[in-house]
Amino acid sequence: MIIRIAVLLAAAAFESACGGTQERPEPRPLRAEASAPAAKRVKAATEEEAEAVAASLRQGSYNKLDYKISAADLVSVTVYEVPEMSRRVRVNASGVIFLPLVGAVHVGGKPLGAAQNLIEKRLSAYVVKPQVSLFIEEYGNRTVSVMGEVQRPGTFPLPAESRMTILEAISAAGGFTPVAAQDKARVLRYVNGTSVKYTIDVRTITRGENKEQDIVLEPNDVVFIPQSLF
Repeated sequence: MIIRIAVLLAAAAFESACGGTQERPEPRPLRAEASAPAAKRVKAATEEEAEAVAASLRQGSYNKLDYKISAADLVSVTVYEVPEMSRRVRVNASGVIFLPLVGAVHVGGKPLGAAQNLIEKRLSAYVVKPQVSLFIEEYGNRTVSVMGEVQRPGTFPLPAESRMTILEAISAAGGFTPVAAQDKARVLRYVNGTSVKYTIDVRTITRGENKEQDIVLEPNDVVFIPQSLF
């Protein structure tokens, strides 16, 4: 009888212990506590990319009249109703171009509008009310910018007689940092007044896959490498 009572008491104690365990509150998940730093990182990455887009837009505004002519630019000079005066000329290192009748004209450092007015003034001694139009066919300042998570962010010249791909541009910038999101590299390009964005997984290129994604860069492109958030 004593043994039976002891067994019953032990069973009751076990059931009470189990019931107490079931009523304990579940531990709070840690994910919610980590969400605030993650949100800050996302915001910082978004702001950095916005800065890169702005840089691309600034660099792409070259066809406006406020663009200042620089050495090595290839300039198309058109003189209205005087076709024999029209030609394509390269600006030399001193900022000078050579035109028929007027000879040397210093256009380096001048906005397109001011250069047009200067040529018209010089031509007025030979042509009645000349009307000159200038257009930059090729920019001598051929560079790309590499920003974000690379070892040496900055601006890099494009080769004069060859091409540069996104992988080569990243290599020129010293390669990725340890926190770079290599699968989310972006090329920002200014096309007809609008910034266009291309997202590229550089990891697949380095593995020898999707080589077509290793696109050839154009003057004033911005390569942006965001930070990996995880």
